Amino acid sequence: MSAPETIAEILDRATAAYAGLAATGETIEDEWSYVNDLTEAWRARLAEVAAARGAEPAGAAGPAVDRAIDEIGRISDPHRAIDWLSTFPQVVLVALGEGL
Repeated sequence: MSAPETIAEILDRATAAYAGLAATGETIEDEWSYVNDLTEAWRARLAEVAAARGAEPAGAAGPAVDRAIDEIGRISDPHRAIDWLSTFPQVVLVALGEGL
């Protein structure tokens, strides 16, 4: 029997997917600084949660986060990617029962 998935494992997947989203948004040269500042802030927040709760079992959060990862994986428009740079981390945090 395998160990239950942890919050850290979910956040690792979410952070990797988020990097792809940021890369898509970075293709708009005029928005490069904004994208990087926003990405850095949300990565720090997700890292904070991983440090505080990473070893906890994730429960039912895994499928919800995986669905959000699937959604952002389909984004090819850089403007839409930028819109999701704030939305995606909030979805992940809500799925984990974390305050924003």
